[in-house]
Amino acid sequence: MAPGAAQDEDRWVRKNSLDSYRYQLIYITFMTRKKPDAFLPLRSNWFHILLSLVGGEQHGYSIMQDVLERSGGKVHLWPATLYGSLKRLIEEGLIAESGERPAAEFDDARRRYYKLTPLGGRVLDLESQRLKELVRVLHAKRRQEARS
Repeated sequence: MAPGAAQDEDRWVRKNSLDSYRYQLIYITFMTRKKPDAFLPLRSNWFHILLSLVGGEQHGYSIMQDVLERSGGKVHLWPATLYGSLKRLIEEGLIAESGERPAAEFDDARRRYYKLTPLGGRVLDLESQRLKELVRVLHAKRRQEARS
């Protein structure tokens, strides 16, 4: 091998590896990003979780209790459903784990706190609009039926 050829080859490998990394980063960042309306219609349990996080950060058990209370006991997110949903919501970028925690004397160190992301807020708004429109259509059909 000619003098300096090994160094040139190393530079070529590093440059192409860096280019490949940049391509993957750009692809993952921009090409796989979903638009908010791609999540619609939103799964019922996802809707309830996102709705719980509108008021601020909460831990899993608190979300479970909030949904149960808000639904008058009709919607119960069991732990497997809740934590599976939280994991998927994080993966999709709709919620994030919060780095902030209450003071240690008021908290259990094992708890994870979750917060709504801007994308999650937008998806929740779009789903709310979609549901309002469905209710509007239902009322219109009922009014029409009553006239008949």
